[in-house]
Amino acid sequence: MFDPDANGGPSVVVPAYGGPSTTACLRSLGSRGINTITVSEQKSVAGFYSKYCDEAYLVPDPDEDLDEYLATMLDIASRPDVRTIIPTREADIYVLSRYRDAFESHISLPVPRIESLLLVHDRLRLGEEAAEAGVPYPRTRKLSDGVEKSEGQVVKSRYNLLVPGVQSSVEGNRATEVKEKRHVAPEDTSDLGALRERMHHDPIVQEYVAGEEYMVGALYDHGEQLATVQHHQVRGMDYTGSGGVYRVSTSDSELEEVSTRLLDHLDWHGLACLEYVRDERTGEFKLIEINPRMWQSLAANVRMGADFPYYYWLQATGRTDQIDPSYEVGVGCHWLKGEFLHLLSLVQNDSSLVERPGVISTTRDIVTSIVEQPNFDYLSLDDPGPFLQDWWALLMELPGVSDIHLPGASPTPWHGRTRPEPTEERVIRDQEHS
Repeated sequence: MFDPDANGGPSVVVPAYGGPSTTACLRSLGSRGINTITVSEQKSVAGFYSKYCDEAYLVPDPDEDLDEYLATMLDIASRPDVRTIIPTREADIYVLSRYRDAFESHISLPVPRIESLLLVHDRLRLGEEAAEAGVPYPRTRKLSDGVEKSEGQVVKSRYNLLVPGVQSSVEGNRATEVKEKRHVAPEDTSDLGALRERMHHDPIVQEYVAGEEYMVGALYDHGEQLATVQHHQVRGMDYTGSGGVYRVSTSDSELEEVSTRLLDHLDWHGLACLEYVRDERTGEFKLIEINPRMWQSLAANVRMGADFPYYYWLQATGRTDQIDPSYEVGVGCHWLKGEFLHLLSLVQNDSSLVERPGVISTTRDIVTSIVEQPNFDYLSLDDPGPFLQDWWALLMELPGVSDIHLPGASPTPWHGRTRPEPTEERVIRDQEHS
């Protein structure tokens, strides 16, 4: 086991992607004097532009070469100052969990066992575990088993992450997220075979649950709860349902009970983001999925007082007794670009199950909530770079605009000093879990 006091430092590795959670980690830990090492395969991620990004490196893309990504992350972990790596994406938590023994020869990792990870990554198996724990879960089956024409349904990926050896249709050495989903009205079940082909596996058909969305973030230590936070997702990036862009912290005893019951049943270890919908017909909270990593709304939770990056750091460095799990209820927080994308979804997207809100009324709601709750994921006078880059990246997606980056960030390719050679443990595939 890695001894955090044996080496100089300390440093933390934060993989960066296009969401706000990376910047939340950097601000939380960097402001406490912890050296932050930001890594990404993309030069334009907002985290590289934070003043709390002490070191910035380009690394292989796990969606292109999983073994190269693994080798690079192992090499970075071997630095004597590095204490831990924070999983911010599905590929991160998969690599860290699947090869935990190799990483823990260098660092401390509060991550679940690979068996537990693959269970919650499989939304079909997760439903079975939820039933055993007495936690409400939408009716779920494989698409190949057919669809019911008497109810609204959602077709989406069975797995949080497609990886070699777990799903036989995945080709190459890649770790790929399938984000496509489709709302299916009772009268419309056409073209589902083509959807299966695009998703590269047999997806699931899940009962559509109408109601308000809620999130529970949690950190566990071998079955013992260290901290939780709850928020109501008022708006998502897409009006039909997606990651939250305006959330308000809440505390509901029933929501706490159903989330705790499931994580206790799973004997959970590490991070968990549990997404629920409160069924408008029955009033019960129905679990939709679990993401066993840092979550998109993390910055909002930190603003509410639930500092999960710091909690994770304390757990990784053996100081769980210093975690204060309290947070303030009734605090709202916005991802401003996400609010813009929500408005855009009103004119670009469509759903046969969700009524489209009005653009004018939604705009009014957004403006009102910003005035009443002026808290933001990115916007900060102390650290303006990530906010500017977040919007600049959106501008770069427009047709005819060149790929120009804002000045200030200079990530360089990671050149390993002692890159580990492939071993039998590292190249083994997960055939036993297929």
